[in-house]
Amino acid sequence: MSTEDLTKRLREENEALREQNAGLRQLVAELGERIAQLRAELMSAEQRIAELEQARKEPPSFVKPNKPKREGPKAVRRARAKEHNHGRKRTEAATRREEHHLERCPECSCKLRKERVAWRREVIDLPPPQAVEVTEHVIFKGYCPKCATWKYAEAWAPGQVVGQRRFGPRLLTLIGYLSETLRLPYEALRDYLKTLHELEISAGALADLRCELAKQLKPVAEGLQAQVRASAIVHADETGWREDGQNGYVWVFSTPGERGVRYYVYDASRAQHVVERVLGEEFQGVLGSDFYGAYNVYRGRHQRCWVHLLRDLHDLKEEHAQDQTVQSWAQELRALYDRAQAFVQAGPHGQQEREQLYVALCSEVERLGLLYARAEHPCRALAKRVLRHQDELFQFVLVAGLAADNNLAERSLRPLVVVRKISGGTRSPQGSQTRMILASVFATLKARGLNPFNACLALMRGNSCA
Repeated sequence: MSTEDLTKRLREENEALREQNAGLRQLVAELGERIAQLRAELMSAEQRIAELEQARKEPPSFVKPNKPKREGPKAVRRARAKEHNHGRKRTEAATRREEHHLERCPECSCKLRKERVAWRREVIDLPPPQAVEVTEHVIFKGYCPKCATWKYAEAWAPGQVVGQRRFGPRLLTLIGYLSETLRLPYEALRDYLKTLHELEISAGALADLRCELAKQLKPVAEGLQAQVRASAIVHADETGWREDGQNGYVWVFSTPGERGVRYYVYDASRAQHVVERVLGEEFQGVLGSDFYGAYNVYRGRHQRCWVHLLRDLHDLKEEHAQDQTVQSWAQELRALYDRAQAFVQAGPHGQQEREQLYVALCSEVERLGLLYARAEHPCRALAKRVLRHQDELFQFVLVAGLAADNNLAERSLRPLVVVRKISGGTRSPQGSQTRMILASVFATLKARGLNPFNACLALMRGNSCA
């Protein structure tokens, strides 16, 4: 290569390097400007963070706020009662025992002596699920030449079969318990029976077996109605129920105590004839209910629900918060209720003392009712109500064990309200009757603290569940 060519090549490389150097200088300058900008933003962010840390900000609505720190010395923990100072008791008696022995030392193989119990451990588990049991009953017959007739062997003991059905009483009771007490739908019931007991059964067959169980338990439900009529205290309530798309009502009649009864009945009407039909002329006790007019048909002693009245009083006070006459009237009426409750909770009282307080309370209620019952006043509606039911507000003062509210009946209706929200009701009169009978029997067994399955099975076999 000649000298001129070499010089020309070096010049070209020099120019390229100069251009590259200029581009790099420009890039460095731009990066410097960007770094200065980021530093300014960082300083601004740090300043904002410091301001936010200093400012007190409430937590968002979905975050539970911290509890305030305890000031002063920590309170001394109260000593536990003596009856709770014991070890954990065994829940059940052992049904099987396994002993674990060691004959030789695992390290030197020397034979062990002086064997004794080191400790015990209780393991609670379930036995393997049992497949469905199918029993074939073979009945033989023999000919009696003297009587000239065929004689048949005794087929089965009472309570082992249900009519002409293939399914026995234990299976019917289990289906009733799972569907009524545990509220399992048919699909879940079918899956349970197939998974644990290897029994495949259709949803239609399950519905038919529930109807059969209700048919067998119908005399028991009728006996519960008789117990309601003979009870000294009955709480009643009603709620909506649909049968085949038509609006109707479920009524419940509940009695308190260890021998309590839960009796349900369906009727398309919400009228007073349902109360007359269920209670009949035999009932002579105290009827607890809300202020619905259908219960007015009962002419005996009556206890109206104070919870409903206090709720309406609260709404009245909220609606007329600036009216001092309303506030004063509501507080006076509430004070009468508090006075009665304090008397009842104070302890046992003689009947004469109860009657004296009852008369005094009724007189005060009458005075409060007359204040605004005939005047154009916000309290007029409630004043007329308490005046109309003045002798039905404090029966719980006279009768020992009578509640001032209707909570027992309302809680008794709750399971059927849940069923109604899920299923929407029933589709036929037979379905409604089945639901009411099974609800009455299983709810009563539960209220009495009995094992629902065992007690219902005893009823199916004709035994008492007491």
